[in-house]
Amino acid sequence: MRYVKWTLIVGWLLVVFAVLHYTLPQHDVVRIVNTEIRRMDFGENSIFWASEDVGTDGTTVNRDIRFIEAVRPDGRPSVYRNEDTGWGWPPYLKLDSSNLQAEAADLISTRDAPIWVAITHYGWRSQLLTIFPNAVGVERVDGPDVKFIPWLNIVILTTLALLCLLFWRMWVQFRERTIDPLVGQASETWDGVELRAQEKRRIWRRWLDTWKRKDRR
Repeated sequence: MRYVKWTLIVGWLLVVFAVLHYTLPQHDVVRIVNTEIRRMDFGENSIFWASEDVGTDGTTVNRDIRFIEAVRPDGRPSVYRNEDTGWGWPPYLKLDSSNLQAEAADLISTRDAPIWVAITHYGWRSQLLTIFPNAVGVERVDGPDVKFIPWLNIVILTTLALLCLLFWRMWVQFRERTIDPLVGQASETWDGVELRAQEKRRIWRRWLDTWKRKDRR
């Protein structure tokens, strides 16, 4: 049971870590090289795509998706989708994909005359699943060596940690005040039942012994 318990705990922690890693904002310093719109057909990877633009038809199985293509300082390519999140999850309340696409297009630069920008995004990039991080903001920066302190992530993670600590303390107090006394009472009751059963067995044996003595006579 101990292994099962720790397996469940580790599995739950991995799920929480994956959700947070996917949802919390990240910053990439890149050079934008292109913006385009592609028609995408969604399949098993549809859960990793946001909803259609607010106000458009959401019943179609495919739709046009805005993309921002960029290159990192080390030369590695980075491709981002640019979709509204609307009022759904994750709660970025992003409704300005068209404006963001225009801002990104205005910051396109070449290798000889680079313009470095910080793209704020959430999500993962997977070539196997054909999924892309969703850009939620773009900002021009001074150079490729700019560093960011993730203040929002720090605040969110600290708040979650405090909430977890609060719920854990509430659970401990609830267990000490409610569950443990009930378990103790149940244990005492069971012990009493066992004692009465043992007493009845002794009485039954003594009664049988009296009949055995009579038979011997």
